[in-house]
Amino acid sequence: MMFGRLMRMNEGAGHLCPRRAIEPALAAIETRNIAEIVARVVGTLDYPVDNLDELMFTLPVCVMAAVTGVPFSQLKEVAKRTRDFVGCLSPLSDEVQLGAAHRGAIRLSEIFTTLLGSGELKSRFLSDILSRCEAAAWGDHDALIANLIGLLSQTCEATAGLIGNTLIALQREPHLIEGVQPTPMIVADLVAEVARYDSPVQNTRRFVAKRCTVGGRVLEEGDTVLVLLASANRDPDVNPDPDSFLLRRTQRRTFSFGAARHECPGRALALTIACEAILVWLHSHPVPFARLLRWSYLPSHNGRIPTFYPDEETR
Repeated sequence: MMFGRLMRMNEGAGHLCPRRAIEPALAAIETRNIAEIVARVVGTLDYPVDNLDELMFTLPVCVMAAVTGVPFSQLKEVAKRTRDFVGCLSPLSDEVQLGAAHRGAIRLSEIFTTLLGSGELKSRFLSDILSRCEAAAWGDHDALIANLIGLLSQTCEATAGLIGNTLIALQREPHLIEGVQPTPMIVADLVAEVARYDSPVQNTRRFVAKRCTVGGRVLEEGDTVLVLLASANRDPDVNPDPDSFLLRRTQRRTFSFGAARHECPGRALALTIACEAILVWLHSHPVPFARLLRWSYLPSHNGRIPTFYPDEETR
């Protein structure tokens, strides 16, 4: 039931209200304030600069939860429950993961129900959403909670992949920042090129609602279209010399977040969170790659998300 309420999964009339309330609120978030939130969140975590799993998965979700107004005392629990929840989004999930996802969804629903029912001042982001819901006379409480949880789940794996793939890019090409002060502008360019060159979301699917013609091919109602986002990023017609990693690439076009009406409204926020996470890591490692990073990729049909091993382990 929760999955079916997510605005990103459907463009029907029932999904327009959460989209119209949440998308403008996301676009209105001041990304320059994210650095301050990241700094506060880092202080609540255990080992975010040494534990890459925590840097990749826990930090971004905690930041998104904090933006939503979740108390800092609950951020780590929300991150854990969100990671449990995303287990139900993959067809590769087993029964154990599905059970944990179900429990995670229930607990996240409880947390957001309490947050929405609280008489205390809401975050600016959540207040903006509630104001838009009220203006549209839309009061589907369960759908709103489902979509708030959806924001956390989208932040979880995709941003983790973006952070992890950036670390891999630096491991493979350390000259990108050698002898250079890692300023926010340089790291922003680095993360943006990683999003294009090594997309954390490789593909997505679209389902044909009615018979149509796309690219000269007739598609029938019910057909599934596999959209290769990572391949589009390497199209030489939109990104010249597409197989080269260029930090200062001009007029970069990236399709990892979709495009046009399907573009992810959290694109700028995701890039900013990843950038701030990488800055935290770089500032804590004077010699960033004095040790060799080892990694493999999590099993997924559409994601490219690395998992890193301690030095003493082998792949």
